[in-house]
Amino acid sequence: MNLTGLIAATAAFLIIGIFHPIVIKCEYYFSSKIWPVFLVAGILFLVLSIINSNILISVVLGITGCTCLWSILELKEQEKRVEKGWFPSNPNRRNTNKS
Repeated sequence: MNLTGLIAATAAFLIIGIFHPIVIKCEYYFSSKIWPVFLVAGILFLVLSIINSNILISVVLGITGCTCLWSILELKEQEKRVEKGWFPSNPNRRNTNKS
């Protein structure tokens, strides 16, 4: 019995689910200008994925890296959702919506 696919699918589901509130909180506290952090993290995770010899760990690192990179787009989308009033804006932050 090979559970690698099931474990990878579960990891993908959990990682993507965890990143949803991370993106929301990052946009709230830092604005979408925090995107370089996601870029560096994404590249780092992808490089670690490439050099790791364990297939399952490599897959999880790759999923995490791609999710970090996708989060850059989601930061911009979250900014638009805040502008539409779907999510609260941070009252302690000046209007820094334009990057």
